[in-house]
Amino acid sequence: MTDHLLLLNPDWHDDQGGPWFCPAGSVIEGVLAFYPKLKDQLQITRLDHPRPRPAVIELVGEEHQSCPILVLDGAFDWPEAGTSAATGRRFLQDGAIIPYLAARYGIGLPHP
Repeated sequence: MTDHLLLLNPDWHDDQGGPWFCPAGSVIEGVLAFYPKLKDQLQITRLDHPRPRPAVIELVGEEHQSCPILVLDGAFDWPEAGTSAATGRRFLQDGAIIPYLAARYGIGLPHP
């Protein structure tokens, strides 16, 4: 098993209009572009916007459907990760993902 990154596809519509993209997801997409080796080290799934998101629910439960989300494989200890009450899986969302990727996979961090 490997860390599993779930991102939203761009150009979705909702009751507020669109087309939209996920700002936090676009940052992660930029990191993937800067560090293409991550694409071989992570399992990456891109999802359509509407909920429910069965792929996310299966991994971390219905309460944590916001993306981007990184579901950890458990091979690298990361105390800041949340734990799903539904599945017991550890995960990170949004801005918490990049520090983990830097620590585990040796990529750079954003400049402060």
